[in-house]
Order: sequence, then C-alpha cells, then structure tokens
Amino acid sequence: MPATKITINSNGSVKVEGEIEIVDSTGAAYNLQGRNVISLCRCGLSANKPFCDGAHKGKFEHHAVAFELPPKKA
Repeated sequence: MPATKITINSNGSVKVEGEIEIVDSTGAAYNLQGRNVISLCRCGLSANKPFCDGAHKGKFEHHAVAFELPPKKA
C-alpha cells in the first residue's frame, strides 16, 4: 500500500490519507495539526479552501469513476 492514498469522492471532496504535507503557491506549509486524513475542496464553495467544509452538499455533482489515462507523453 502506498504511503499516501487519495480518494475522489462522488459529489464531494478529495480525501487524502497518509503522511502528507500541503503547501501553498509560495511553498509555505499549512499546519495540519498532526492530521493524517484531510479532505480537499473540489467544488469551489468551501469557506475554508483548500479544505472541504461540506458546502458542496446538494450543490455539486460529479460521479467519480476510475479510468485509464492515455499513455504518458515522451
């Protein structure tokens, strides 16, 4: 099992589990207070971006189904 697991939830957030560090565009780290499970917003409605606060409920639809990406470009 990988050190980090990312789950794309249907109609919701991106759940990240494992040893993680999240940084902003300048490289400054968010203080996760020791958490090893967090949820990232993907609907854009959270008041706590980049983290999910549940604002998507009933306002965001995307059924997450895994698929194969095209081959990596050389």
